[in-house]
Order: sequence, then C-alpha cells, then structure tokens
Amino acid sequence: MTAVLATFRAAVLEARANRRAFWTQLAAMALNDVVWVIFWSLFFAKVGVVRGWDRSRVLLLLAILTTGGGVVLGLLSNARRIGQLATDGGIDAALALPVRPLAYLLVRRVEAVNFGDGLFGLGLFVIACHPTPGRALVYLLGSAAGAVVLASFLVLVGSITFFTRRGEAGDLGFQAIILLASYPVDIFSGATKVLLYTAIPAAFVAAVPARLVDHLDLSGVATLAGVAALFATGAATVFSLGLRRYTSSSLWTRA
Repeated sequence: MTAVLATFRAAVLEARANRRAFWTQLAAMALNDVVWVIFWSLFFAKVGVVRGWDRSRVLLLLAILTTGGGVVLGLLSNARRIGQLATDGGIDAALALPVRPLAYLLVRRVEAVNFGDGLFGLGLFVIACHPTPGRALVYLLGSAAGAVVLASFLVLVGSITFFTRRGEAGDLGFQAIILLASYPVDIFSGATKVLLYTAIPAAFVAAVPARLVDHLDLSGVATLAGVAALFATGAATVFSLGLRRYTSSSLWTRA
C-alpha cells in the first residue's frame, strides 16, 4: 500500500509540474461542462419535464457524473487504458514491482485536465442542486459509488484485450458508458434501458445516485452499493485472469 501511495503522489506531482498548463487544462474542461449545462437549461426551458426529469434533476445528474468521472478519469486515468497497456507491453513494469499490478497501474498516471470535471461537479452541486447536509452526504456517497462502477467497467472491458488481443473494446466501452450516463435513464425504453442497468451500467454511474439524492431509498442505496461491489469484483477477477495469459505468452511481453 505504501508503494502504491508513493506512486500516486509521484503521478500527481508530475501532473502539476507545469502549473500554467495545469490550470489551463482545468479551465478548458470546466468550460466544456458549462456547455452541457447551457444545453440542458435551454432544452428544459422549452419542453418542461421529460418522463419525470426536469432541469434541476438533470443538473444534479451532471454534477454527479462530472464529480465521479473527474475522480476516475483524473486520478485513475489508466482505468480507460488497460487494453492499450496490454497491447503495448505497458504492464511489464508493474509485474516487476512488489505491488498489486492493477492498483499500481490505476494510480500510475494522473490526467490534470479531468480535475476540472471534479471541481465543476462540486461547484454545480453547491450552486444549482439545493444542497443540504443530508443531500450533500448522499451526493458524495453516490458520486463515489458511481465512480467505482465507472472505473470497474472500464477495467473490465479493457481486460478483454488479454483474451482477444485487440484493444477496441476498451475505447468503445469508454465512449458508450460516458455518453449514455450523460442522459436521464428514463428517456430510454425497452432493451436499451435494460442494457443501461446490466451490460453497460451507465444508469448506476449518475442517474441512480441522482435519484437517491432527491428521494433517499434504503433499498436503492443497497442496490447501488451491491452493483458497485459486483463490478469491482468482476473487474479485478477478469484482470487477474487476463494477466495470467499476459505473463504466459511471449507475444505480450514485447517492449
């Protein structure tokens, strides 16, 4: 654990080495998020309510998504690069260290630009989501659970590369879950909605936590926590199984 924390500190210091670029990147990402807020504000000014979702609830969804997404894509940015690391031999260095390879890889790289998402999410919640101590607690816990689901899903789909020797699954999975999590889950129906609660758990990244902030339900909390634990366990298991193939084949150890 000490080695992992030291690696994480080094990655943060590396990301902050160029202070001007660091803050410029944060501002650029926050500006991109502002565009989403403007879009949804104009949309709901025209249509009012869509299947139970109004401007206030969608802004809450965006606050949770950007907070959790900022944590995952900023502090654990290699979660979306597991497939690329497997095909490029980038995992080799982790295998030579006395640390858990997955933990090391996740904290090894920090993307400063995505810190802007996390800060924007916090600010949006404070400004537009009617914060109270109770709502703030559920928001923080929901964002954390959503971040676990997001990171676990990215590691899981990236680990498919170990078995297929192709890295497209990681990129496609990342694009799919981020895009689908950006929309209220109830605007979808049929097989698509089922997909958002199962194979691509976008609903649990932001929509379900947002619903719990507005209407706290213990069964919903238990479901969210269970899904986060299930995907975290599944990601660790698939990565571990894939790592055995990686270390047993010379194809995967090229420089």
